[in-house]
Amino acid sequence: MTYNESMKILLVDDDILLRDMYKTKFVEQGDEVVTARDGEEALEAITKDNFDVMITDMVMPGMTGTELIRAVKTKEENKNVFCIVLSNQSEPTDIKDAEEAGADGYIVKAELIPSAVVNRVHELIKR
Repeated sequence: MTYNESMKILLVDDDILLRDMYKTKFVEQGDEVVTARDGEEALEAITKDNFDVMITDMVMPGMTGTELIRAVKTKEENKNVFCIVLSNQSEPTDIKDAEEAGADGYIVKAELIPSAVVNRVHELIKR
């Protein structure tokens, strides 16, 4: 499935193999992807460029995904950035914490193959 509208995505994950795999899948669908290995790199990228979507892992060195979402959402210029968590943390408390931080969606990695993750992100953005 391909989509008519491409998105500019900031993909944040400390696992280089997962970052590269998901980047490849999104690029195959026509999206532009910038990657960051942690929250600090992500905050630097988001101050230099405009993104439609930020996809972040929950567990990373230095700053959690929840902390990153809070930092992004507190800036007025980032209010329209969709923040989606892509994590293996699947406890209801993890999901609730992410939503309270401002996450617009929560995807559990282990539940979907990478191409389905791409489709799910596009579905969340189209809502």
